[in-house]
Amino acid sequence: MNPAKATQSVSGAREVGLVLYRNCQAAMVHGITDLFVIASHFSTRNGGPALRVSHWEQGEDGTFARCHDTAPDESGEPSVLIVPGRLTGPADREEAAPYARWLLDRHARGTTLASNCGGAFILAATGLLDGRPATTHWLFARELQERFPEVRVDADRIVIEDGDLITAGGLMAWTDLGLRLVDRLLGPSVTIETAKFLLIDPAGREQRHYSSFAPRLTHGDEAILKVQHWLQSRAGRATSLAEISEQAGLEERTLQRRFKNATGMKPIEYVQHLRIGKARELLEFTRRPIDQIAWTVGYEDSTAFRRTFHRILGLTPGDYRARFHSGADLAIAA
Repeated sequence: MNPAKATQSVSGAREVGLVLYRNCQAAMVHGITDLFVIASHFSTRNGGPALRVSHWEQGEDGTFARCHDTAPDESGEPSVLIVPGRLTGPADREEAAPYARWLLDRHARGTTLASNCGGAFILAATGLLDGRPATTHWLFARELQERFPEVRVDADRIVIEDGDLITAGGLMAWTDLGLRLVDRLLGPSVTIETAKFLLIDPAGREQRHYSSFAPRLTHGDEAILKVQHWLQSRAGRATSLAEISEQAGLEERTLQRRFKNATGMKPIEYVQHLRIGKARELLEFTRRPIDQIAWTVGYEDSTAFRRTFHRILGLTPGDYRARFHSGADLAIAA
């Protein structure tokens, strides 16, 4: 294998950026960069897309720019931006502020944001994690909760993938985060090949290979992106087309047309995928009855829930729980 070939410029390459700041964890930055380059090699070798990897730094004038790029001749913006942790502890509010402002702007333009370890503090400083689940290194969990009381901190989980926001736990959780992003951007076959090459145990990660829902966020339609963020923050709770239209400020017919063009799905179909994603989490990490889970994610009719779950994942809720339950009951808010 020659991973260097994966750095060749390929038009339309998907880009993952790493946000560098003072004393951020070098092992994570370079390690996950290698992981993405290796994954890109396997993808392009099999006729799939390349994965562009970039590093971003803040200049003296306060602007952010690439300081490393595996496809420097390409244009475009990152699909995902990752904030690493660091060995000396998380950034305070003052240090986090300029990074948070920039990340907030990128998120508004459709970029998925991710963090590893103490990088969750910079991500939380954006305000985007308020009311959302997040994880960090167990050593920092209490501090994160005290500084950002609106965040639903869950340090028992190594990765929390919540649509447009992804957080990973302790120092070496970047391997899990990296494979999760490879699965999103390049697919499960490339993920498994990458894990085998790096001798990373993929056990426990394959649950995410069952029709993992990665919403399209880089379409450029601001009204639809606003609605997507709103739907994600509601964790898939019941909603109507009229409510979605009101949130977007669009007539229902216009909403449906623009939503399908932007995301590839009808609004109600999109909501179904969000609901099923939340249901999967509850099936994996709780022992709640299936009928209760159906109600929690917005289905009054448990039969309709079971039918939709099977259509999307190819498994019944009971079979899914039997296969993927974590063995531990975690406190997950509805």
